[in-house]
Order: sequence, then structure tokens, then C-alpha cells
Amino acid sequence: MNLTIIPGRLSGTVTPPPSKSQAHRLLLCAALAGAGSEIHNLPDSQDIQATRRCMAALIASSGCQTVLDCGESGSTLRFLIPIALVLRGGGLFTGRGRLMERPQQPYFDIFEEKGVRYGQKDGVLTVRGELRPGVYCLPGNVSSQFITGLLYALPLLDGDSEIVLTTRLESSGYVDMTIEALQQFGVKVDWRKERQAFAVLGGQTYLPAEAAVEPDWSQAAFWLTARSLGSDVTAEVSSQASAQGDQVIVSQLAWLKKTGDISIDVSDCPDLLPVLAARAALRQGTAHLTNAARLRLKESDRLSSVTAALTALGADVEEHADSLTIHGKDGLDGGTVDCCNDHRIAMMAAIAATRCKEPVTLIGAECVAKSYPDFWEHYRKLGGVFYEHAGE
Repeated sequence: MNLTIIPGRLSGTVTPPPSKSQAHRLLLCAALAGAGSEIHNLPDSQDIQATRRCMAALIASSGCQTVLDCGESGSTLRFLIPIALVLRGGGLFTGRGRLMERPQQPYFDIFEEKGVRYGQKDGVLTVRGELRPGVYCLPGNVSSQFITGLLYALPLLDGDSEIVLTTRLESSGYVDMTIEALQQFGVKVDWRKERQAFAVLGGQTYLPAEAAVEPDWSQAAFWLTARSLGSDVTAEVSSQASAQGDQVIVSQLAWLKKTGDISIDVSDCPDLLPVLAARAALRQGTAHLTNAARLRLKESDRLSSVTAALTALGADVEEHADSLTIHGKDGLDGGTVDCCNDHRIAMMAAIAATRCKEPVTLIGAECVAKSYPDFWEHYRKLGGVFYEHAGE
């Protein structure tokens, strides 16, 4: 689906979808607890459908030959690999888009040490073996998803384990969200700061619980950025402190309102880089978005795709190995953006379009369904004007 947006300010109130990150975590806890849990306000995005589908298949199966189609969800894939090993001795993992190209080396290093067999061929990752209690060493600067996957699986083993971080933990808010979900379902994990390690008691049982998914701060960020760019938009999100690390968007946008040169480290909030880049492109001064190398391994190479999208609209963006440098302007020209099958590129471009002089055409705008299926409906509700047309 290709869309052309007619530039204009947005106005009104919108409720972002429920947090995808929190929903993944609560769904896994509920599935591992068996019957009796209630999870309210679940989103129906493609990524959440993938987690529900895979957990249902895993629970219904009786062996390691179960095929788990993770769609394009990196969270689903990385969370379920250790869970499948504990519950069924492994599984066959598949996906679409760039998913099966995303690195799993931290798991593979553990598998080599623990004697777990694995192989990847023709887009299928095969994992077979047994996780045993013990010490698991992981880098903290690749993806917190590997830590989360082990935090779900290790409590089910018959002995105690420890996850030792070999580098500084990035995206710590996502691990905090995992631990919060585990606690809601009766599972205890301790952080040992002196060892930079998580202590996990074995022999634990997930207990049924009732929980509700909060509005998603990473999606609210798009509407909050539209407001920062001059639209009269209110995003309905909780005023209370949240375990979602992307709540930091509030302070980051306040920082970007200032003039002059600034630097923002996105290592703890990588999903915010696209929308921060759009805001940085429309201010007085130069912004440096740093420590972003992991974004090259998302649905698209986001350092390249953000640069290409904003440049196509007339922004002044420099791409570096692990950062972006953005020289702000008063406005953007408009143009055509290839969304690169990346939901956050499409939504970033839609918000940038509110400050463009000419129409903005998005190629592949349907990709928002991965995380925010109602995005275009909400955009129109807020007064956004666009029309759909056939691709060339």
C-alpha cells in the first residue's frame, strides 16, 4: 500500500496502542502459568500474534520438531528459543523479512558451551538439547532480548542459575520490564550489582495472575513528537512512572526544543531513534544520536533507512558507523520515502510530513501493522489528510 500525505498540522487526542514489549512478556508468563490468567488490553499487532501463535504451538506439542513461525518479531524468536529448549527440548524456528538474518550469536556461544545442538539452513533455525542449571555468560550490549529469554527459562530448571553480563547492560529498561512481569506471576529474580549478574532460583513455578498492558510509550513517542513540532496533539499515556524505558521520550523532546548542538545516547532506547531523528531535523542546531549500531539489525538497517527517508524529504543527515548527525532546518521539502518494510520508518515519515512544504509519498505504508495496525486510522482521526494509490 502506497500513501500520499498532504502536509498539515494534526489536532486532537489519541490513545496509543498497548505496549508491544509489555504484552510479549505478560503473554509468555500467562502461558507458562497454565490456565487461570487474565491479560487485559492486549494489542493485536502482527508481532503479538506471532508470540500467541508460537506459544500455543509450543504448549500443544510433544517434542522438538514443532515449527514456530515468528513472523518478523525479534522478541518472539529470541524469547522463545530458551523456553522451547526447557519445555520441549528445542524447536524449529522460522520467520519473514530480515528476521532470520538477525544475529543469535550470544545464544550460539552458550549452546557451544552447554552442548546444545543448533543449525540454520534455508531460513530455518533448528535448536535441540537441554538447558541445565549453571552460569550463563552474555554480553549486555548486543540485545537485552537474549537476557529476557533466559530469565523466562532458567526459573523452570531444577537448580539455581546465574546470568553474568560480560559488558555493560544496554536497554536496561526492557530487562526491568521483564523482571516486573515475572514478579507479577510469582517468579523471583535478583540483580547482584557487584557481580553484574542476575541470580535465578531454580524449581520455580509461574502462578496465574491478572494484569493489564499499559499504553505503548514507543508509539506514543510519534504523537508526542508531532506535538513538539507544532501539532495540537494529546497522547493518552499513564502519568505514573512506567517500567517502559521509552518513557524517556518526554525528557528527550524537551532537550531537543533547545537550540544549539546536543548529543543523545540512544543505547537504552534504540526504538526512539527514528522519531528523535525527525524531531532533530526540524530544529535550530545540530543533534548527534549516538551508540546506535544495533539499529542496523532491526527490520531495516535503521541508520541507513532513517538517513535515506529524511534525506528524501530534504533533511540534512550524516550517517556514521554507530550514529547519526542531523543539522536542523526550519522545514522540510517533501518527497517520496521507501518505508523499507519498517513500521518505524513509515510512522517517522508521517510525523515529519506535518512540517513539509509538499506532499509526502510513502512506499509500503502498510508495514505499520507490525506494531500499530490502527496508525493510519488514528492519523486521519487527528486531521491528517492522505490518499491511497497503486504502486508503480
